[in-house]
Amino acid sequence: MEIKMQPIATIKNSRKDPIDDYWETIVSEIELADHIPTEAFDNISDFSHLEIIYYFDKVVNKDIIYAGQPRGNLNYPLVGIFAQRKKDRPNRIGLCTVELLEHNGRTIKVKYLDAIDGTPVLDIKPVFKEFQPKGQIRQPIWVADLMKNYW
Repeated sequence: MEIKMQPIATIKNSRKDPIDDYWETIVSEIELADHIPTEAFDNISDFSHLEIIYYFDKVVNKDIIYAGQPRGNLNYPLVGIFAQRKKDRPNRIGLCTVELLEHNGRTIKVKYLDAIDGTPVLDIKPVFKEFQPKGQIRQPIWVADLMKNYW
């Protein structure tokens, strides 16, 4: 089965290269594509957070992995691609929960989005409390070390 998608928006920010850390200061604008009507953003300001689904368009086939040590760090365990958030994924899909800062016409401004300038957006969804995880979130110890400078 082939799945075809068309971007609904584009990310604009100061980050030009896919660097792993220091995303906290990056503020991104997400501008709707020409074929998406402005009303797609109606009442989006009623939400504090959004989920941005985007496409890692700069990933090349030779970099896609199915298992590896996160960031190539030999101190981390060998884990499958679905047990890490690496950009070099089979379908090149990224997902990030962001804070909505502002809505202005065809553009929203967000914080905590780890996507570089020009990245195509596949979808935007509001965060509902009811869809958040129930119970305590569990993760391996190495994740905290990996993420210490991310935001």
